[in-house]
Amino acid sequence: MIIYFKLVLTAIFWGGTFVAARAVSDHIGPFTGSFIRFAAASILLAAIATFKEGRLHCMAKHQVVPAILLGMTGVFAYNVFFFSGLQTITAGRASLIVAINPVLISLLSDFFFHEKLHSAKIIGAALCLFGVILVISRGNPLSLFSGGIGRGELFILGCVVSWVTYSLIGKSIMRDLTPFAAVFYSCAIGAAALFPLALMENMAGRIGAFNFIDWTSLLYLAFFGTVIGFFWYYEGIAAIGAARASVFINLVPVSGVFLGWLLLREPVNLSIIAGALLVVGGVYLTNAPRSHA
Repeated sequence: MIIYFKLVLTAIFWGGTFVAARAVSDHIGPFTGSFIRFAAASILLAAIATFKEGRLHCMAKHQVVPAILLGMTGVFAYNVFFFSGLQTITAGRASLIVAINPVLISLLSDFFFHEKLHSAKIIGAALCLFGVILVISRGNPLSLFSGGIGRGELFILGCVVSWVTYSLIGKSIMRDLTPFAAVFYSCAIGAAALFPLALMENMAGRIGAFNFIDWTSLLYLAFFGTVIGFFWYYEGIAAIGAARASVFINLVPVSGVFLGWLLLREPVNLSIIAGALLVVGGVYLTNAPRSHA
């Protein structure tokens, strides 16, 4: 039961990252913000490991390549595709595309790890996806498809491929690497890959102009959105499998909409409430014991 509570909180924290990112997006470059987020997260993770265990455990040789893949998929590639896609399409349209993550993870987990899909899981995943569509489209799903598929959509599909790969590699690597170590090495490797792009945005020249809200938002992204969020997500993958843990990602747009209403005074209507209920019901069906489902 505790792991489900952690996964729900993770979704809430990740929903809050949209609010935090919006607070800094007007004057901090996307790669600069991403680099600072993951560099700070790496430092925090190293400090926590040193405090708890006396040192940060080094990877074995056979763990190096999977760790590099984690950093290059879930951190570097995801952020590059995400920010590139949002240059040409709306956040709502991008969120709809990203919402297919759990469905793909469930199907591929069944193929690679034999996490069997029973009927309740399939229905639950469908409810989650439809609920997310209602939340994002504000009750008019067809409006999300009126513009066709272009370059921006292809970039966001790159986000989907990156996150699905990240989740499945994480399932494999945690057979002999702890969730904590997996998160640290993926963050550090991803930050190193983002560093040149941040320099191209003149990070060194602009960082002195960051204000209190900027630093508070970046620290939120680093600690709650990355250290806690990624660690608990990987704990969930280790405890209940990639397919079931990934379903909680569908709560992210719901929590993002709620926090946007709470902190940014964005409107909430009936479609958002209905979508949230569908997502919660879908999460329950997907994670309920088969006999009860």
